Amino acid sequence: MTAPATTDLEARFHAAFGRQPDGVWQAPGRVNLIGEHTDYNEGFVLPFAIDRTARVAVGVRPDSTIRLLSTYGDQGITTADTASLQPGTAKGWTKYPLGVIWSLQQRGIDVPGLDLLLDSDVPLGAGLSSSHAIECAAISALNDLTGAGMGPEDMVLATQRAENDFVGAPTGIMDQSASLRGSKGHAVFLDCRDQSVQLVPFEAEAAGLVLLVIDTKVSHSHADGGYASRRASCELGAEVLGVKALRDVTPGDLEEASGLLDEVTFRRVRHVVTENDRVLQTVELLGQQGPSAIGALLDASHASMRDDFEISCAELDLAADTSRANGAIGARMTGGGFGGAAIALTPASEEQQVRTAVVRAFAEAGYTAPDIFTVTPAAGAMRLV
Repeated sequence: MTAPATTDLEARFHAAFGRQPDGVWQAPGRVNLIGEHTDYNEGFVLPFAIDRTARVAVGVRPDSTIRLLSTYGDQGITTADTASLQPGTAKGWTKYPLGVIWSLQQRGIDVPGLDLLLDSDVPLGAGLSSSHAIECAAISALNDLTGAGMGPEDMVLATQRAENDFVGAPTGIMDQSASLRGSKGHAVFLDCRDQSVQLVPFEAEAAGLVLLVIDTKVSHSHADGGYASRRASCELGAEVLGVKALRDVTPGDLEEASGLLDEVTFRRVRHVVTENDRVLQTVELLGQQGPSAIGALLDASHASMRDDFEISCAELDLAADTSRANGAIGARMTGGGFGGAAIALTPASEEQQVRTAVVRAFAEAGYTAPDIFTVTPAAGAMRLV
């Protein structure tokens, strides 16, 4: 049975482009439970796909024209050509599907012209990977429509190339992996060195908990310089320490590393090394004791991102601290940092208290009111019709 939202998207596609789409695909945003800035260091991450998605209705054209339209804003139809896509030239949300087309072309895949209509309820700029949701929905559609036959691992790498080389954001593979490989009721334990995945049960509701997302409304972008400078510090640290990636540095190596690195680079390295260890501990605790046991690790992760990696901000700190002070068992910023969202693992009985306290704290600080909502682990990318 076709969902009402899907039927509506098909109708809007018909109204915009004068025909029915060849199909509708969706891909979710993600929350990273723990493991921040470890992915491009070939480390460990533990995200999950969320119950908020980007949906694309797509119809193949007989020519090389690309027409793109979204259901939000007043941008109108953006037109491009499959033969003339160049990195760094696309604007706004269109750079994500165009980047996917370009990346597939670099793999030798012949991508036809197409009409694409986007609809999404993944909050923009909140650190929930709205951009990767668009990319993963687009690549799922194009993989089907071109008969490319790519598996999830290849689609992950193709979207990473779109993000890195077309969009210009030096991101790793975590976000795409969660969106493409997610499973309902599970977090995705990903080894970013070999792309191996283990699905780890994360059923907060069964443990009497909810996972609150607190969107601070401080927008961020991975294409800005802060992300790139952190990545450069990590690469410098690995080079000085003589390892392929910071994945190869253990907590026991940190004392020696402190004598080899400047203070800032050492703190960046220390975050990645300890964060990898926290991911492994979280996976172990989830398997042995369940979600109620991981609060202290979430708190330690936030402190490390605030103090060692320096990617938090006053609004994220206030969200995490206020949540913790009002009943959350653990809270941390999630995503690339410099804005975006925090998460708070909270007993269901304390949810309203946490919500009320955070809203009040933001108002008292003179900050924009946050958007607060719950998320649950959801299925990964799929074709709807």
